[in-house]
Amino acid sequence: MDKLKLYIIGFLVAIIAIAAGIIYKWGFWMLVRIVLSLGFLGLTLMLGFFLALTLYAESWKYAGLLVIPTALSAYATYLTITWQKLKVVGGIILLFAFGLVFGIWYISEPDLSLTDRFRSAESLERAGKYKAAARKYEKKGNYLKAAEMYEKLGWMESAAWAYEKAEKYEKAAEIYEQLYEKEKDTYYLKEAHEYWKKAGNMERAAKALERYAEEEPWFWEDVAKLYEELGNEEKARKAWEKALEYYKGEAQEEGVFWEDVGNIARKLGMEELAREAYQKFLEYCLKEAENDPMWWKHVAEAYEYLGEKDKAEEARKKYEEYRQRIIKSNEETSNFPEEKGSQ
Repeated sequence: MDKLKLYIIGFLVAIIAIAAGIIYKWGFWMLVRIVLSLGFLGLTLMLGFFLALTLYAESWKYAGLLVIPTALSAYATYLTITWQKLKVVGGIILLFAFGLVFGIWYISEPDLSLTDRFRSAESLERAGKYKAAARKYEKKGNYLKAAEMYEKLGWMESAAWAYEKAEKYEKAAEIYEQLYEKEKDTYYLKEAHEYWKKAGNMERAAKALERYAEEEPWFWEDVAKLYEELGNEEKARKAWEKALEYYKGEAQEEGVFWEDVGNIARKLGMEELAREAYQKFLEYCLKEAENDPMWWKHVAEAYEYLGEKDKAEEARKKYEEYRQRIIKSNEETSNFPEEKGSQ
C-alpha cells in the first residue's frame, strides 16, 4: 500500500474517531451543530472571497448576485453556532440546495436563454433561433437536424461535426471541401479525405488527398498507394513520380532520404537512378556508422539493395556485435550488488 492511501485512510479514521468522540461526549446533535457551523462558515468565506473579487473587478452584476447568498450563509453560520431558529437554518439549506440544482440545470445548456429552455427544437427552428434549435436537436440526438441548423447559421465546421455524429460522412466531406475553397487551408482537404474514406468513397478520398499533396508534397506517396488500391495505375504512377521528385529534393538536405528515392525509382523501373540513390544512401549510412554503430543495420540494408550480400552480412555482424554489447552492458548495470545490511 502506498503512502497516499495510508494518509487517506489515516485521515478518514481520524475524522471518524473525532466524530465518535463528539457523539460520546456531547451527543449526536452536537456533531450536527459542529458540521453545519463549519460547513456554513466555509461557504461564507468562499462566497465572501468571490464577492470581494467581483467588487474589486467592478463587476457589479455578479457582485449583486453574490450579496444575498453570502448574507444568507453568514446568517446561517451565526444561527448554527448559537443553535437557534433551526427551521430557518433548514430553509436556508433547502434554498442553497435548490440554487445548486438550478445552477447545474442552467449550466447544462449555457447557450439557451431561460425562455428558450422550455421551447421545443421545432418551435425554436420556426422562430428562426437556429443556434438554440441546434443545441436542442443535439440534446435529443438528432444530429442531422442540428447540422441543418448550423448550415443555416453559416457555422460550417459545426455542421460538419454534426453530420459526422449523424454518420453522414459524405456531407461532412463536402463541407470541408467547401471550406478549403473558401479558406485555402489545407487542413480542410485532409479532413475531407478522412471523411470520404469513412463514407467509403475512396475515389473522392484519393482526389482530396491529391489536392492536399499539391500543398504538402510529402503525402504524394500516400496518394500513390491509394490510387494503387483503386487500381488506377496511371494516376498512381504520376503520384509516384511526384513523390520521387519530393524525396530527391529532401535527399539533397538529408541523406537518409536517398533510401526512399531508391525504393520509388526501383518501383518505377528506373534501375540506374535506383542504384545511384542506394549508393548515396550507403555512403550516408557508412558515415553515420562511424559515430553511431546502430547505423550498421542500415548499412547492411543498403548493401542488400545493391546486391552485395557478403558486405551486407559483414555489416549485419557488426550491428549484432554492437547490439550484444548493449544488452550485456544493460544486464551489468541492472545487477546491483546487495547491501550488507539487507542480507
